[in-house]
Amino acid sequence: MKQYRVLIDAHDEKGLVYKVSSIFYKFNLNILSNHEFVDKVNNKFFMRSVVVGDVSEIELYEALTEVLPKKANINVITPKKKNIILMATKESHALGDILMRYEADELDANILAVISNYDDLRDLVERFGITYHHVFHEGLDRAEHENKVLELLAQFEDIDYVVLAKYMRILTPRFVEEYNNKIINIHHSFLPAFIGANPYKQAYDRGVKIIGATAHFVNNNLDEGPIIAQDIRHIDHAFDWKDMQRLGKDVEKIVLSRALKLALEDRIFVYANKTVIF
Repeated sequence: MKQYRVLIDAHDEKGLVYKVSSIFYKFNLNILSNHEFVDKVNNKFFMRSVVVGDVSEIELYEALTEVLPKKANINVITPKKKNIILMATKESHALGDILMRYEADELDANILAVISNYDDLRDLVERFGITYHHVFHEGLDRAEHENKVLELLAQFEDIDYVVLAKYMRILTPRFVEEYNNKIINIHHSFLPAFIGANPYKQAYDRGVKIIGATAHFVNNNLDEGPIIAQDIRHIDHAFDWKDMQRLGKDVEKIVLSRALKLALEDRIFVYANKTVIF
């Protein structure tokens, strides 16, 4: 018996759930879970199903193609551990949280390596038996440093996601294009507010009553990629910006790990610079 995750997005029309379900029935597949959503503004249909039975991935894909609208996006995925690369700079909280979850077997992933533009986190990473690569950036312009990172990444096969665990360098369009919708970033703010440097100082100066964190896919617009997960914490006038920063770090690591888990479980649809998540 094989298990598949079936992800479909298509132009909406009547009977799509029936058509998909009829294919599952035709192949005697048991539906373990099923979720659908229709974006009425854009007339887009989304569906994620987990099924189990005796059918090949190709057979199921071809049968669904025959009954669904033209240009429908259909993914039939066999669940397995995904390959991820973690990138960091100096801060350890987001990276450390992922490493702890990995050690506890809470992430359905293989961490291939950690890449950093500083050597500060080597001891932490190597405690978990994971290879650490220091790609020195000083004296190099952004493109030169990024070329070295891309050359390193090219040595790894089948990278599913690159996770920026507080990697504090802006990526060029070339990098983003190379890993389109595969780069997950954590931003220490509740986007779209307080974009850029030192958002907690910005938030303190504004007198906010909540702080938060946002995990998103990276695109060529700084901190404006499709949002995957967000969370907040309530604060009051007694918090200075350093108190806010300390509390914010807790939110950041939780939101990043939550977003990564959603990606690893194939729960995210990306369209129109937004996400649909089941």
